[in-house]
Amino acid sequence: MNLVVQGPSLTLRQVEALGNMTEASGLARLGASAFRLADARNVPDVLTYCEAEQIDFGFVAPDAGLADFRLVALDMDSTLITIECIDELGALAGRKDEVAGITAAAMRGEMAFAESLRRRVELLAGLSDRALKQVYEERLQLTEGAEQLLARLKVLGTRTLLVSGGFTYFTERLKKRLAFDRATSNRLEIARRRLTGRLKGEIFDAAGKATVVREEREKMALDRAQVLVIGDGANDLPMMAEAGISIAYRAKPLVREQATYCVNHVGLDGVLNLFP
Repeated sequence: MNLVVQGPSLTLRQVEALGNMTEASGLARLGASAFRLADARNVPDVLTYCEAEQIDFGFVAPDAGLADFRLVALDMDSTLITIECIDELGALAGRKDEVAGITAAAMRGEMAFAESLRRRVELLAGLSDRALKQVYEERLQLTEGAEQLLARLKVLGTRTLLVSGGFTYFTERLKKRLAFDRATSNRLEIARRRLTGRLKGEIFDAAGKATVVREEREKMALDRAQVLVIGDGANDLPMMAEAGISIAYRAKPLVREQATYCVNHVGLDGVLNLFP
């Protein structure tokens, strides 16, 4: 296997240490802060060393490439973007601590997502719908490397999904901005220009995410190996299970334990180093 290592402060000394540790036969620079070690042995010391040195790593088949994936699905909050939109709405409603606390519990898998979403949305009741625009224009930022990753997928003709337990106000704008093929999320109920504290229609939860990925995979007649999913929270695990490869992006421990690869220190463009 090839060992891909990357990190914002990665040094040649660290790379050489990993090369010796894994008895790698070759070394190639992938970028300013990424290297590929050829024919590397997968030894437990790699995990220990990389965690201590804050290095992202992955053992990847030599012939693996991004073009192998014909369907890629991404979560939105804290994955494609740097914030949790509902927490920022909670801040504008003067309820950020309450909302963020519930969000954190749900992301760790300590609370059912549907129940957590209902409780958080209820705390937004009475908030002006102008707050949605304010969060999008003033607080929402794309994750580092997101545009590069999506641009490369478009060049390859890969079908891309934005699959979120968040809200359509944000996913539809990001779908257009980044040219996603499909975006699916929850709809906030608004009356007289204010949030009612309720959602319209059924809650789009973890099971819904998995269903969308599975439907798209089956419609395209793909094998699981041709599907890549990227997420960070417990509600992403079911859709990750529908993919051959899953990436936990700066994720909660529960998700890191079950993902194929973890990216904790570099941006989403780190995926391009794992799969050139």
